[in-house]
Amino acid sequence: MKLAQIRDSSGALTAAIVEDGSYRPIPEHTVASLIRKTEEQNRSLNEVASEMTVRETVSARPAIPVTPSEVWGCGCTYAPSAEFRDGELGAGEGMYGYVHNPAHRPEIFFKGTSRNCVGPGEAIGIRADSKFTAPEPELAVVINSRGDIVGYTLGNDVSAWDIERENALYLPQSKAYEACCSLGPVIVTAEEIENPYDLELSCTITRHGETTFEGSASTALLRRKFEELAEYLLRSNPVPAPADLKSEIRYGS
Repeated sequence: MKLAQIRDSSGALTAAIVEDGSYRPIPEHTVASLIRKTEEQNRSLNEVASEMTVRETVSARPAIPVTPSEVWGCGCTYAPSAEFRDGELGAGEGMYGYVHNPAHRPEIFFKGTSRNCVGPGEAIGIRADSKFTAPEPELAVVINSRGDIVGYTLGNDVSAWDIERENALYLPQSKAYEACCSLGPVIVTAEEIENPYDLELSCTITRHGETTFEGSASTALLRRKFEELAEYLLRSNPVPAPADLKSEIRYGS
């Protein structure tokens, strides 16, 4: 199942099931409130969404697919990423490669809250004090407050690479700022992804109608499992399920 968020007649975010480019709204619920309901009822997101949706479809423009209380990132989970940072970003003495390979503890960093996030089609942020901001396409994992994986979406971990290159301790400034995280357009429920370690992610950058960069990476190159990363994230660090801020935060037009 694919889930998205659209806007109802009042402009509030509303969860919806995606079907052939149209949307079946789930009235009075956001994706965040659906996730909380799955925890309360100990049921799958597929079951709860299917039960609560309407039959009629509507045309709409997708907004951010979930309003997150918190977004966290896990660094150096891909071997090529670690090698690139050690070789090109001047991290010194193979620090990123060490985090990727022999270190037992993964790198986990705080990316931001809903105020740092934008949805599909919205402009990403570039720090005023950065001259080299880069997109980092990621497979974003949606978890509930217990750390259970309920779905997957696409994420853009926008990063100010020149700030991180200057000093690895500047990583938080490189990662967290206005509009530094883009999510969407849809969430694919966990039941629909047979093997999350066999997915191809691609990134294309266009400028004035011309492609200036394109590349891809496979989740098969991931060293750690998502369950392990979620377990480390929640160690002595209760992470809430996505917040329901539909009345307070508006994305897009």
